[in-house]
Amino acid sequence: MSSSLQEFMAAGAIKAAADLETALNRIPDDKRGWSPAAGARSALDQLAECALLGGQIARLVHARAWPADYDPDVYERDQGRLADDETAARSMLHSGAAEAAEAIRAVPDADLAIQVELPWGPMALAQIIAYPYWNTTYHEGQINYIASILGCLE
Repeated sequence: MSSSLQEFMAAGAIKAAADLETALNRIPDDKRGWSPAAGARSALDQLAECALLGGQIARLVHARAWPADYDPDVYERDQGRLADDETAARSMLHSGAAEAAEAIRAVPDADLAIQVELPWGPMALAQIIAYPYWNTTYHEGQINYIASILGCLE
């Protein structure tokens, strides 16, 4: 097994998706759309974000550029629809993580320092390939916090 950054981040993306689903499974079905406060996000909303993330990161890694046709309104609509379809969101979470992992593994070491212009500023490709792991892990923690509020943690 390779010990490269790419392999570590690819494996991390796959594991983070599985761990996020485990966290979601702690929450009763009827509470997965519940939000702990006005303006706070539900577990399903966070699942939907992470489900969309994998394919987006794979495309970003391949293109080495932010998509010119990105529309935040379309993204928000897609995320809302996905949050309303837990089965599709779960499926996309894993297929997207696999797609991201494949793209991450294909990044040559020499490309890790490439700076990609993003709407919030430049980011090295090495940082971008870490995003599926750390962002999904972050949302796993938020979902576990919701589970703790509901008394669902073991």
